[in-house]
Amino acid sequence: MPTKYHVTLTEAERQELERLIRSGESSARTQTRARILLLTDENQKKKIGTEEIAAVLMCSLPTITAIRRKFVEGGLDNGLYDKPRPGAIPKITGEIEAQLTLLACSAPPEGKARWTLQLLADKLVELKLVDSISDVAVMKRLKKMNLSLGS
Repeated sequence: MPTKYHVTLTEAERQELERLIRSGESSARTQTRARILLLTDENQKKKIGTEEIAAVLMCSLPTITAIRRKFVEGGLDNGLYDKPRPGAIPKITGEIEAQLTLLACSAPPEGKARWTLQLLADKLVELKLVDSISDVAVMKRLKKMNLSLGS
């Protein structure tokens, strides 16, 4: 099958990829991508087929094609690294987490036997630490901090 994306590395790019692999400081994913680019380079003396590269590096053919495409379309950094993925900014930061811990460890509100997740969530909103938060988000954060409302 003919290759649609042809990788042609400059000497500087080749040296950078080899340094990246030798140093061992980058992630395994990045090192595998560097190896793919080095093995698919059109300038190398011994040409290796895509199937052979996939077998040697234990990755799939679509992975090799995707790395080639990313390199050809966007350069070396695009071929080696993923773009940052968007995600929601966490509502509970370190400062809010500290306040949540203080609340959970303090005496419950008057007329209540203990703190509930909903009471904690409502108190965080009442104190204007967050605009809104669910009791499930409070539960997950308490679980991460190894805090329990049952004791």
